[in-house]
Amino acid sequence: MRLILLGPPGAGKGTQAKMLTQKFNIPQISTGDILRKAVKDDTEIGQRAKQFMDGGCLVPDDLVIDLIKERIREPDCQNGFILDGFPRTNVQAEKLTETLKAMNVDIDAVVEFRVNPEEVVNRLTGRSTCSECGAMFHETSRPPKQAGICDHCGGALSKRPDDNKDTILKRLDVFKNETEPLKDFYRKQGTLKTAEGSGTAEEIFDRVCAMIS
Repeated sequence: MRLILLGPPGAGKGTQAKMLTQKFNIPQISTGDILRKAVKDDTEIGQRAKQFMDGGCLVPDDLVIDLIKERIREPDCQNGFILDGFPRTNVQAEKLTETLKAMNVDIDAVVEFRVNPEEVVNRLTGRSTCSECGAMFHETSRPPKQAGICDHCGGALSKRPDDNKDTILKRLDVFKNETEPLKDFYRKQGTLKTAEGSGTAEEIFDRVCAMIS
């Protein structure tokens, strides 16, 4: 199973990716994670990427795709993978499609999570993350047993500085302008599937599994 997950910030892509990873025993590939790992491991691609990152510049698309290409050649991707957070633009989607085609790798489904902006704002302004283990909580849907303390490791919980209403609305505008056109790209390829992103994580997961099974 080879999947791409699309959706605005706060749509639940990360949560669903983790649940899909467990069900299908395939890895979640986050471009941010593989970039950081390549830099940490001091690989050739990591060294090139670090030059851009140290200069405060975005890592070029071709370099990111080289990293993805390298990652999906690893043994744990033989049965599939989940791409989370990439591509973000039509140009990236076109380059990724060309790369995968050259590798004889087909994407089985592109799952778009549809969530209304008000719900996204409520989700993001209410969430907090453990500084130690990265576990996520929400003040209404998943509150910690003790305020400000992680249930799992006892670490301190904190909110991201950009999880405020004004910044979230700006991020949603960026998503709409840059990433929304991807739906047409993948619709033409016949791989786009739209999942209603409201409800519990389990309800959303059931919808996604019904779509891709």
